[in-house]
Amino acid sequence: MKRVMIIGQPGSGKSTLARELGARTGLPVFHIDREVYWMSGWQERDMDEKLARVAAIHAQDEWVFEGNFSRTFADRTARADTFIFLDLPLWLRAWRVAKRTIGSYGRARPDMAEGCPEQVSLEFYAWIWRTRQTGRQKGLQILADPPPHLTVHHLTSPRAVRDFLSSLDLRTLTA
Repeated sequence: MKRVMIIGQPGSGKSTLARELGARTGLPVFHIDREVYWMSGWQERDMDEKLARVAAIHAQDEWVFEGNFSRTFADRTARADTFIFLDLPLWLRAWRVAKRTIGSYGRARPDMAEGCPEQVSLEFYAWIWRTRQTGRQKGLQILADPPPHLTVHHLTSPRAVRDFLSSLDLRTLTA
């Protein structure tokens, strides 16, 4: 496992899993929201810059790269050796987003660009609701027909995530 791509809808735990994988494996961790999408003050980078940043990250030899930016899925899956789709229920994801909003309100999270403090956004919740099916379908499409070199993991519950992390520990201990 040298290049890990993690996707999932908001609140699924992408950033948390990426940090945990980075800590356990020593792989560098990259967050789409921080390294690619946002600049300070919630200013969105232009498309050409976002695409160039993604290409520069996935061209590296090792990474844990979390985030959705589906326009880049084909390029990232071509480079990744491991694909993780966090596919948790909507109610749990919404609860996690609310919890992180309250817990980090007014401060930038570690996976977010500096100068992008956590804020209450009804627009964001509406987007989570509107994309609950379409966002999920993109992950399922990769799972249905992955490139032959790609090891895939479809994690659908917090327990499945814990079991996945435990299996890494066991492989590490027996290697």
